[in-house]
Amino acid sequence: MTLPVEFHDIAKRVNNWGRWGADDEIGTLNLITDDVVRAAAAEIRTGRRVPLALPLREDGVQTGLIPGRVNPLHAMVQINQEIFGPGTVACSDDIVTMGLQAGTHWDALTHVSHSGKLYNGRPAATVTAHGGAEFSGIDKARHVVSRGVLLDVARARGVDRLAGDHAVTPQDLDAAEELAGTRVRAGDVVLVRTGQVQVYLSGDKHGYGYPSPGLSVRTPEWFHARDVAAVADDTLTFEIFPPEIEDLWLPVHALHLVEMGMLQGQNWNLEKLSTACGETGRYAFLLSAMPEPFVGGTGTPVAPVAVL
Repeated sequence: MTLPVEFHDIAKRVNNWGRWGADDEIGTLNLITDDVVRAAAAEIRTGRRVPLALPLREDGVQTGLIPGRVNPLHAMVQINQEIFGPGTVACSDDIVTMGLQAGTHWDALTHVSHSGKLYNGRPAATVTAHGGAEFSGIDKARHVVSRGVLLDVARARGVDRLAGDHAVTPQDLDAAEELAGTRVRAGDVVLVRTGQVQVYLSGDKHGYGYPSPGLSVRTPEWFHARDVAAVADDTLTFEIFPPEIEDLWLPVHALHLVEMGMLQGQNWNLEKLSTACGETGRYAFLLSAMPEPFVGGTGTPVAPVAVL
């Protein structure tokens, strides 16, 4: 099935291919300049730190819907072992096997393709079984530290959690931006709160994934117009699921990652941040969300922290 004309029309309007040169591999992260980071540091008023990652655990958010994306499998390989001989310092070591997108994570630009292409027009075939992503692997996203802005869509709509069939629209983002009392600027990382992660935190991980509110196919143009560097939210699928346009699966992924070259994040816990921002009346902060540099990875776990 071919992608509809509506999708291709939006893709043309948000496309960033060649904007930072034919060899570019990081897309909108180019918008996080030294000046942007200096300005972001000025958002720190109290030093209050709010962690935004879900715990990595064997009974995590994954349900088996996506083949191979397993929750972390943790095992001990040494327990108080005196590896240098009796009476020496004893060591404990452990290993983890997991999907790189299993928990709170960033999607790399190579996480999806469409029409045989990746960001900047590179062939989708450059992602291989042995090497992973030849171009635009998550290791190329060397630093994600910028001004973060929480767009608390749920709070702006006067609810604790959006309904499962709610597609977050540009109008929703406008309302949340008004609530935040600050305009989203070039190089910002936007965090969109739907409240959906509450379903997972309550113990219903199947209900967390489906049905789920999420971003509408109409929102990429909003982020493109404001030159946003990256977007993350508090849902499993990022965009509304099932999709708002019948049989058009993951169009927002394709528009963000392939057309715009913009990182997107899923499974971020924005509940404590929502409380903190509501208490202070401030929705902008310094955000540190450094990717783990897995060479050739199409995603990575991340432990983001907002500093208010």
